[in-house]
Amino acid sequence: MTTFPQHNASDEEWTDWRWQMRHRVNDEATLARYIRITDGERHAIKATRGIFRWTITPYYASLMDAYDPQCPVRQHVVPQAPEVEPDIVGVVDPLDEVGHSPVKNLVHNYPDKVAFCVTSECAVYCRYCLRKRMVGDADYMMRKDELRDALGYIRETPAIRDVLLTGGDPLVFSDANIDWLLGELRAIPHVEVVRIGSRLPVVNPMRITPELCAVLQKHHPVWLNTHFNHPKELTPEASGAAARLADAGVPVGNQSVLLAGINDDAATLKALCEGLVGLRVRPYYLYHAQLIGGTAHLRTPIEKGMDLMREIRGHTSGFAVPAYVLDTPDGKVPLTRDYVLGRSGDHVVMRTTRGTLWAEPNPLGDYQPLTSVPEIPMPPEARTVPTGAPTFVHAEAV
Repeated sequence: MTTFPQHNASDEEWTDWRWQMRHRVNDEATLARYIRITDGERHAIKATRGIFRWTITPYYASLMDAYDPQCPVRQHVVPQAPEVEPDIVGVVDPLDEVGHSPVKNLVHNYPDKVAFCVTSECAVYCRYCLRKRMVGDADYMMRKDELRDALGYIRETPAIRDVLLTGGDPLVFSDANIDWLLGELRAIPHVEVVRIGSRLPVVNPMRITPELCAVLQKHHPVWLNTHFNHPKELTPEASGAAARLADAGVPVGNQSVLLAGINDDAATLKALCEGLVGLRVRPYYLYHAQLIGGTAHLRTPIEKGMDLMREIRGHTSGFAVPAYVLDTPDGKVPLTRDYVLGRSGDHVVMRTTRGTLWAEPNPLGDYQPLTSVPEIPMPPEARTVPTGAPTFVHAEAV
């Protein structure tokens, strides 16, 4: 019988998704079983305490390089020293999701779609998370009556045809709860599409059990978008999870985030996208990293992302090329010259799909872009996120 020395786990335990959740790594002593912790990481762990916790499944921790602090998996989940350095923004909700929520945790920002944040719990806490304000926070957990309130809003709003179950991560729910939730949505005549956003196929692929797949199959059409960021995450375990979903008739897409030092070069991005296609996972979006305070070290110039798209398009299968987008309070904006109007100093100005103007704080630094973006004056009607005193306090205490 194989054992896994970090936790002295048997095969049966290691492959049990619930065991993975119960034994998540969230203290220095346990983390030291997986990596040689640097002084910078120790400092960041202490400095971010009370701001944004960290937690890692044993499986995902086992993918980290023990000696290289630049390991892409390690940078995803272990607090890093630059997180506590000054940043240009300190916003906690850059997309104004709370302002677009008619009831708790239900974001209605598109006429026909809602993002239903059914839980605030995740298997891991990614350091660049869009929802740092809520992840791991008990105040954002959903009681059954609160879930029913959100379902009631969907039921009473016939324009809603597409429901995204997100969070947190919906797949931390039991099979029975997922079955109940999908059944409630399927009973609403105007809900045509149900989507699930989950990182568990990447960070806890053991969760994709035959029993879960049977539940999803029961409520088709169900789509699932997951979140691979680097080829190192394309493991045999993740491949098995993707195969089980595909075999159950669940179309799987992938939403990566462009992250400096992790996947912001053409070779890595191309290897990731081609590897995903091999797993029957469609590269869907490449998100520009959001303006969450304390993540400046992970954000890239928008022109760099545009250059990457230019470098890989035509050099791999067309369906292996994701759409590069920025999420804004006025919806997702494709980061192409059709929408990007120009640069105004440290802001990139773009026209949204709703016809409004958005100015994204995005210093170019010393990057020399290949893609030409003209310098323009800031349009007075352009909206942007508030900036102020530099701060690393990027989330409410959780």
